[in-house]
Amino acid sequence: MTRIAFEALQSTIEQAFLRAGLSAEQAALCAKIHTQTSCDGIPSHGLNRVARFVDYVKKGWVAVDAVPERVKSLSVMEVWDGQRGPGIPNAILAIDRAIELARDNGVGMVAMRNTTHWMRGGTYGWRAATQGMAAICWTNTESCMPAWGGKNPRLGNNPFVMAVPGKAGPLVLDMAMSQYSYGKLQVTRLKGEKLPYAGGFTAEGQLTDDPAPIEASMRILPAGYWKGSGLAILLDAMAALLSAGKCTAEIDTIEQGSCTGASQIFMVFDPAQIGGQALSEQITARVQAYVNGSDKAEGFSEVTWPGQRQRLTREQNLQQGIPVDEGVWKEVQKLAAG
Repeated sequence: MTRIAFEALQSTIEQAFLRAGLSAEQAALCAKIHTQTSCDGIPSHGLNRVARFVDYVKKGWVAVDAVPERVKSLSVMEVWDGQRGPGIPNAILAIDRAIELARDNGVGMVAMRNTTHWMRGGTYGWRAATQGMAAICWTNTESCMPAWGGKNPRLGNNPFVMAVPGKAGPLVLDMAMSQYSYGKLQVTRLKGEKLPYAGGFTAEGQLTDDPAPIEASMRILPAGYWKGSGLAILLDAMAALLSAGKCTAEIDTIEQGSCTGASQIFMVFDPAQIGGQALSEQITARVQAYVNGSDKAEGFSEVTWPGQRQRLTREQNLQQGIPVDEGVWKEVQKLAAG
């Protein structure tokens, strides 16, 4: 692994996006989010996603000239059509608007339909929590996971995000409905490593911790087996229902690329208007301290709450440089050079 300074990584990604046809504003925002994602230790949805995103732009699957449109306003809820524009700017618009609604009303919700891949879902939970807000967000995707008991993909892994603000740092959960995302499989394979736990099935139906045959079979394991499968189904249905958008079955048959035409939900709550800021901070601190005070299980050196290790990784990478896969880095440099 090579380490690259945050500014160097961001400027290279930004140049690649500019050459792909994004506006200066879009390129700057998307490059910042991709770089922050890699800095937080999630290269699968940061640097490693750049080339695929550029390919989708060139194929016309992402409409860089699209302007998102608000199509409905219902008190504390709004529905927007992303017009298949770049997913990050669409999602930033949605979470920021939901925050505005929550500041005015205590709760705000934006449903974004007909959008594209939002990259790291946790970005939007972090964005709300660092402004003192709690958030629940999720997206549906094209099918990439079998339903429990099935062999062929029929479900999206439908990433789900929850965030709660706190003085010591927010609690931020960012999880796919699969035991491991395809991005995690890719990163693990590129390192020549095995998964910590079985992550899916081979084409012959054998559970395995080797990422390569799971990628090939597309038989990733739902988190919690039938429970993750059921939750993925309901997240898909609810996202499509609330946005009046597409469900996974329609994305599969109508659209072309990863998450093109996706439906996304952004729910934000203002704790200061519910129990008060002091109580909110007290609750979060109590939860964090209680979790950190756990007796450590065999083979574990620490017990952390969601978001805790990510903050430590961010601080380390800002000081030492962001670790990148050399092959991926060279590919993005070529895209930036034209």
